[in-house]
Amino acid sequence: MAHSSHKVPTYVVAPPAELEREPLVHNQRSFSWISDKIAGIAEGKTPTWWWIALGISVLGMLTMFGMVAYLISTGVGVWGLHQPTAWAWDITNFVFWIGIGHAGTLISAILCLLRQRWRTSINRAAEAMTLFAVVCAGIFPVVHTGRVWYALMPGYLIPFPNSNAIWPQFRSPLLWDVFAVSTYGTVSLLFWFTGLIPDLATMRDRATTKIKKFLYGLFAMGWTGSNRHWSNYEKAYLILAGLSTPLVLSVHSVVSFDFAVSQVPGWHTTIFPPYFVAGAIFSGFGMVLTLLVPLRTICGLEDVITTRHIELMCKVILATGSMVGYAYGMEFFIAWYGGNPYELYAFQNRAFGPYWWAYWSMITCNVISPHLFWFKWCRTRMWFVFLVSIVVNIGMWFERFVIIVTSLHRDYLPSSWDYFRPTYVDVMTFVGSFGLFCTLFLLFMRFLPMIAIAEVKAVTPQADPHHPMGGAKLGGAH
Repeated sequence: MAHSSHKVPTYVVAPPAELEREPLVHNQRSFSWISDKIAGIAEGKTPTWWWIALGISVLGMLTMFGMVAYLISTGVGVWGLHQPTAWAWDITNFVFWIGIGHAGTLISAILCLLRQRWRTSINRAAEAMTLFAVVCAGIFPVVHTGRVWYALMPGYLIPFPNSNAIWPQFRSPLLWDVFAVSTYGTVSLLFWFTGLIPDLATMRDRATTKIKKFLYGLFAMGWTGSNRHWSNYEKAYLILAGLSTPLVLSVHSVVSFDFAVSQVPGWHTTIFPPYFVAGAIFSGFGMVLTLLVPLRTICGLEDVITTRHIELMCKVILATGSMVGYAYGMEFFIAWYGGNPYELYAFQNRAFGPYWWAYWSMITCNVISPHLFWFKWCRTRMWFVFLVSIVVNIGMWFERFVIIVTSLHRDYLPSSWDYFRPTYVDVMTFVGSFGLFCTLFLLFMRFLPMIAIAEVKAVTPQADPHHPMGGAKLGGAH
């Protein structure tokens, strides 16, 4: 009998350990474990810590609504605004909250298009964070007008035919904000809901009461998990990812036009759009870490939100923090190189004027602290990552404060120069907005899957047909 001239291997040699990537789900968890663990957060008994956190958050939210009611009934004089500082904490808070929401869209849309599988464990919470941040942001531009009924009437901010033929000023970037933010919020909501549909069906099938089964089933829209449903779902998800990607770049660019199209020294610069976008992603990832680092421990999700996820987010913060630091330096260079004495004075006043403390706090938080993530020790110690993420959020609020207040408080007329001091209404309105944000997020994690169950299952070895755990056979003849 003739023998084959070559020997067929019966096994495949495993790659070196150095080339093995850390798995996205630890301990080879099964599909059922993933469903039970994630759905169990919403299905189980409400923990005591949740009630305590909700009580504190609701108290903060009610405080904010009380301050807004006081503002509307009394007037914007209850804030610390004056001439020439006509914008201060109100627009600072607006830009801060819009920036917070950018990480959700970036994780969901751009990382989806780039096929970054690590996004699956964090995208749902980041998308929800985006929606709640937009809700918080939308409050401030409306109430800062003082007469909010004018801001909400047709013809003032919303272009709507009316008998008085009153139309918005379409050349105003404040109106561009209305379109940009409303579009951003709408597309983000659609994107978030589309991703929820398979998981809502899972919650429907696991529901133990009729009311839960009805509500989850209603929003699951008849999902059965058929091949046709999955095909349509993936097409819709990809289209929404494509629509959302330009929004990541455009929304904060439009917000930056609130300043860049003016003639105010310190604002009138073309670097603002990319600078604001990088800063928004920077602060957004900081907030994602602030929320998920404690929740992964409290909810026992260390096998799903792994150290690798945290490390990768730290690297994004390092990259965007470096971009923001470059923009800070380039602003000073442009002010010097442009030869405009007013522009140069505006930046010297930022660093060495009355608000020097705010500027150097911003530099410390946004430029120095992210560079700690060059070291693996800093990226893998959860308590340290949590502290740096809070510092990043503080620094990004200071950035918006520095841009707005230090550019306005000293204008062309020295006799009108003044020092802005916030009142308790300014402070409590801002603190209360965190209460609104946390209330919405706590309700979300209590009633909906905080992590995308179907997407996490898709990145496990069991879902990979080329992996032994997915049914592939090692070796064999060709």
